[in-house]
Formats: sequence, C-alpha cells, structure tokens
Amino acid sequence: MRLCRVTTALAVLASTCLKPNAYSTLSDSTIRQRFPRSQSRDFDIHTGPILAPILIPRVPGTENSTKVLDHFVRFFQGELPEWNIEVQNSTSKTPTHGNEDVPFRNFIASRRPPWLSDGHVGYLTLVAHYDSKIEPVGFIGATDSAAPCAMIMSAVRSIDAAMTNKWQKMQETTDEFELEDSNALGLQVLFLDGEEAFHSWTATDSIYGARALADDWDTAMYPARSTYKTKLNSIDLFVLLDLLGSGESLPIPSWMQNTHWAYQHLAKLEHRLRKMGLFKSDNSQTWLPEKDKKNDAIFQQTMMQDDHIPFVARGVPALHLIPSRFPSQWHRIGDNAEYLDIPTVEDWSLLTAAFAAEYLELEGSFEQAPVVKRHEEL
Repeated sequence: MRLCRVTTALAVLASTCLKPNAYSTLSDSTIRQRFPRSQSRDFDIHTGPILAPILIPRVPGTENSTKVLDHFVRFFQGELPEWNIEVQNSTSKTPTHGNEDVPFRNFIASRRPPWLSDGHVGYLTLVAHYDSKIEPVGFIGATDSAAPCAMIMSAVRSIDAAMTNKWQKMQETTDEFELEDSNALGLQVLFLDGEEAFHSWTATDSIYGARALADDWDTAMYPARSTYKTKLNSIDLFVLLDLLGSGESLPIPSWMQNTHWAYQHLAKLEHRLRKMGLFKSDNSQTWLPEKDKKNDAIFQQTMMQDDHIPFVARGVPALHLIPSRFPSQWHRIGDNAEYLDIPTVEDWSLLTAAFAAEYLELEGSFEQAPVVKRHEEL
C-alpha cells in the first residue's frame, strides 16, 4: 500500500454521505456477561490453531500460499459449517515473472439469513489480504496481514451463534412477508490474494486479487427482480484491516467522509471496551482518535492505496482500518511472529467482533457466557 492524492472521481465517491440500513448498540451487560471472548491459545504464534498456520511466507502461486488457503477452508468448514465457501481464481502477468501467468486466489466466505436468497441480501464485509511480499526473502508480514486475517476469523466465530439465534427467532416470530421485507444483513469475509507489488507499487503491479474480484463482481448480475443488481452492489460496508497487531502506538484516522459514521461507531466501541477494562493490551493510547470529528470537517486529501480502491471506484463504501504512520517493521524481515503483540491482536479481534455484532443488530441474541473480570482486576 502507499499514499496517493485523491482523484476527483474517488473524492466524490468518498464524500457521498451514506448511512447504514440499521445499527444497534450492544448493552454493557451483553458485552460484559454474554459476549464470547477469543481464546489466547488461538493466537499463540507457534501452536495457535488460528494464527500460527498463517505465519509463513505466502507469496502468490507458491506452495505456502496454498497451505494458508487450505487453512482458511478447514477453519470455516470445521468451525463455521453454516457458511458458504468460494475461491475466486484469476491469473496475471507480473513485472518479475516474464511471460508466466501467476495465479491469484481470493477466499470468500459468507453467511446469509436462511430465508433470503442471493441477490436479496446485503453483506457487512470484513476484508484482509493474505499474501506476503516476495522480498525480502523469507518475509512473513505478520501485521501485513497475517494477524488481521486471524482477527477476522476469531471475530466471526465469536458472533456466529448469535447470528443463528437471531435468525431462528425472527423465523419463529415473524410472518413470511415481513421476513422478506426485513432488510436483514449477512456477514461476508474476503481474504484477498496479491495485494503486494512484485517489483514496485503501480496501478498494475499491486492489488491483483482485489482488482480481479471487483471486476468480476461488478459484472456478475443477479436475476432481474433481485434487490441488488450485482454482487458488488450487495456489499453494505467493506471493512479493510491492514497493518494491525504490533504493540506500537499507531493511530488510525477516519480516511473517508462517507464512512465516518462507521468509524465513529467503532471508535465509541473502542472507548467503551477500554473503559470497561476488557482490553488486554497495555497500550493506553486510543487507536481511533477522530471519533469526535464532525462530518463537515476536512478529511484526508490523500487516500491509501490498498485493496479497497477498485471497490471504492465502483461505489462501494469502505472503512479503511490502517494507520497513517506505518509500523516500524513495515516491509522488513522484522515483521515476523515475534513482532506481534498478542494482547493487541486479541483486542482488535474483540473490537471487530463487537462492531460486527452491532452492525448486524445482534443485541439480545447472545447466550449467557462466563463473566469476565475487568483487566485491572486480573
């Protein structure tokens, strides 16, 4: 990723004010007593069943890339059997492979309300890239973006049962016609391949998987009477996590005006979780410092080049969770497993899960869970 000036077209799209279909805040009692927590063992850098398998070099088209893709498939098939899994394939030339076509494989997992068919459901979409840079040799990219992938995996598992509970209750208490008009949202995960440049970042040597998927979904038409015209149109919000998981103080700005409302909700959640003592990390500096920024304030005149760009260019609202100052080990061999601050990784997973739960209006759908002590009481 890199910074660039915002073009006129992108500036218009990024400033068009959008509001969610709905958003329901979780109560303090739900967060404290019912909300599932990630298990620290899941994020062990050596043996953790979620994170450890991703902490290897993952250059597109390599055996290791296949291993990580298989890890995603096994996780969703085993832990989240109600989810639909797809892999979108594409190929492209790169500056370093001559006439060879390099394969790129995007992992897609989604779950929708059971009474709605494709074309009639919008998706909160959680996104990270899973490839790693070809140089330096052996580069892992723990924050870039192995840890964000693990955060998302843990987050969606945390709220899956609540999604089931909500939808079952809706089916039991709502008549068929009201269900069809309920505007209930689904949840979708994209792990994108080929974000990193092979030689140097350009419009054609970067975000290979994202460009292929955005183009494919922009032309994948739903039936004529569908609520949404294309798969791309069905993305309600594209939430991209990148360069997260170190212990450094790296504040994240609100990059785009049209999704500032979502940034504010996320920032308020961060504040609440910190105040309730539910974060495990020692870093007391706020990650999302612009929650009080007004909608009519001046927003960034630069846009981070990242996987969201081809989606934003087609009108998809994106919340980009990336710090404006990159981690000290960015694109260095030191961005490895030991560079991660695991409590920070766990906290980001909790924050992501809570945001998704509020976005999907899951208040009242969580079963009683063991009471978790406040951090300062441990």
